[in-house]
Amino acid sequence: MVTESNINDDLVALPISRDKLDAVSNARYYNPHEVLGGHLGSGDQTGTVTYRAFRPLARSVVILTEQGEYTATHEYNGIFVAVGPALTTPQGTRSIPDYRVRTTYEGDISIVEDEPYRYLPMIGDIDTYLFGEGRHERLWEVMGAHVKHLDDPMGSEDGTPGRPLVGTDFTVWAPNAHAVRVVGDFNGWDGHRDAMREIGSSGIWELFVPGVDAGETYKYEILTSSNNWVMKADPMESTHEIPPHTASVTFDSQYEWDDDAWMDRRRRTNPQNGPLSIYEVNANSWDRSLNNYRDLADKLADYVAHEGFTHVEFMPLAQHPFSGSWGYQVTGYYAVDSRLGDPDDFKYLIDRLHNAGIGVIMDWVPAHFPKDGFALGRFDGTPLYEDPDPTRGEHPDWGTYVFNFGRREVRNFLVANACFWLDEYHIDALRVDAVSSMLYLDYSRKAGQWHPNIYGGRENLEAIDFLKEANATAYKNYPGVMMIAEESTAYPGVTTPTDAGGLGFGLKWNMGWMHDTLQYLHEEPINRKWHHNEITFSMVYAYSEHYVLPISHDEVVYGKGSLFEKMPGDEWQRYAGVRALFAFQWAHPGKNLTFMGNEIAQVGEWNHEGSLDWGSLNQDWHRGVQRLVSDLNDLYRNSPALWSQDFDPAGFQWLTSDDGDHNTLSFVRIGSQGEQMVVIVNFSGEAWQNYRVPLTQGGTWHEVLTTDDERYGGSNIHNGSFEAQPEAYHSREWSARLTIPALGAVFLEPKN
Repeated sequence: MVTESNINDDLVALPISRDKLDAVSNARYYNPHEVLGGHLGSGDQTGTVTYRAFRPLARSVVILTEQGEYTATHEYNGIFVAVGPALTTPQGTRSIPDYRVRTTYEGDISIVEDEPYRYLPMIGDIDTYLFGEGRHERLWEVMGAHVKHLDDPMGSEDGTPGRPLVGTDFTVWAPNAHAVRVVGDFNGWDGHRDAMREIGSSGIWELFVPGVDAGETYKYEILTSSNNWVMKADPMESTHEIPPHTASVTFDSQYEWDDDAWMDRRRRTNPQNGPLSIYEVNANSWDRSLNNYRDLADKLADYVAHEGFTHVEFMPLAQHPFSGSWGYQVTGYYAVDSRLGDPDDFKYLIDRLHNAGIGVIMDWVPAHFPKDGFALGRFDGTPLYEDPDPTRGEHPDWGTYVFNFGRREVRNFLVANACFWLDEYHIDALRVDAVSSMLYLDYSRKAGQWHPNIYGGRENLEAIDFLKEANATAYKNYPGVMMIAEESTAYPGVTTPTDAGGLGFGLKWNMGWMHDTLQYLHEEPINRKWHHNEITFSMVYAYSEHYVLPISHDEVVYGKGSLFEKMPGDEWQRYAGVRALFAFQWAHPGKNLTFMGNEIAQVGEWNHEGSLDWGSLNQDWHRGVQRLVSDLNDLYRNSPALWSQDFDPAGFQWLTSDDGDHNTLSFVRIGSQGEQMVVIVNFSGEAWQNYRVPLTQGGTWHEVLTTDDERYGGSNIHNGSFEAQPEAYHSREWSARLTIPALGAVFLEPKN
């Protein structure tokens, strides 16, 4: 660094109007880079650079370059100006030298700093164009806060040689703002010196702030169209303060993935065609003794692998302010929930599950978002992310805003968010929450509270188009992933491909099966014969969509009782009822999902503020149900008859569906290579001896599993191996007489 003064008194600064200087000094100007920073001269001042820096309360300001130092004069309201020579190449091209700013304050306190306004935008024209068109599928790479490590001839932000320059590029969309500035710990939460520029007419504001590294808290101060300043967290934040604190936090991932084998296999396979057994988890309350994603990783992966589930489904782990929402009211769509750690901690959890052979599903909530003042709502003072139409923009049941699915940028924000979780965190599937609320304009609205679409219908055409785009984009970019709909109506074609006119989901939750099955099991066994159609009705529509059979968290909260509590009868009958339900669910066409705690027959309802009742495993009853679930998963995974034709009517045949008097039904599952598994379920409180069961073929049959085994807490009735008899029954040429245990299920396989 040249230390002697190198000022040419003949050099004249580029003029700036007093109005602009006033707006810039008050951090209210839409393009502060037009005034601040270094600017090449023209005309009589060709070959010069005008430097302006905003340093309120400074006693003196000096511009430091490798060519010389230029003392600045105070121009207006904290803005200082200096002029120096430009760099000139042999070809005559002129450029602005790299420089730093030395500021001296009262008390001879001197600080050397880099200058944010000397940097060109770090978001490109193609990025802003694609976002404006709603087509930027990797939006998270250019929006939000990104820590940068730059090569710099002057060494670092303070001019120290030998260190790379570190800073953070802040980028946010606020098209109706008059001005935006970034504030945080790094500037004492005073944004006057860190005003952002608007990039053209894109509505995107950007500023690179040197010296800001990972771990800094920040927000955006936004001057709304009504001239009010509001402070907002970053919609594209990577991570967030632990609630109830509300600031965003800069982050620079250092994680190196170790799941290449898993990801390669994911690209080459379709999990929907294989065994799919899902363990739904609330990460915060599975075990409260585990305080971090890394702590959770090893214990959860080992447990799920031991129980034999193929996938874990996490309730939403995007940032949410209120833990009682269980993650379904999201404020940070690109931020992992900070309660259990940072993004790299979460990546470790996913990595660990993948290396244990377990896929990861996460609930995703694009239907609505909360009204918390620090977040997305009225982001730039106007309905921006939310629909401006009051009959469409708010959800009457949940007190939340509904996204404006018809706006390109909002749709892009959400579609890219789906890609973000599948890409950045290697999530294997997204279960899309509350799809029904998105499909219909009159959802939870009375007459007069909604308006028909342009065709006079009740369908939300913009939301439907968004769902199609999200699904098509996910499947195009990430082969082997799944998009799963939580949808409770009879809307047609939910799992039909988009090119065939459907919504394009891969799977849909079968809410009808769940409701009918639990309603049937709620009845006392003596009354179940009057409700037999409830347990068989699901097969009427079993192949209308590609279904997942869910016994989810929603069924064990809010006074509904745990799975154990739903069962009538004495203690033995209740545990037996839970075992019979698991067997029926695993044998029924469709993929399987159960919520944590169900697999140990937890007695009490799930409480998100506590842990699962792991102490119950000290009792034989609970260990027995846990063993059964493990054995069912093992049998299921190794029996293609139970999954290879889940979505093909050729994979299921009734043997007896009409024996309501005995509360018993039987059917055969058939695999794509002709494999067979006969299942008999007795939902009565009595064991049936000498019970005649039709069979599909003669020869030797073997009982491969009974839920009545003493290992599971049953009465230990077994049928072992037996010969089918040539006695026609229920239109079958073969049958056998067996003992079917009370509240029990029996799985039979032919030996040949």
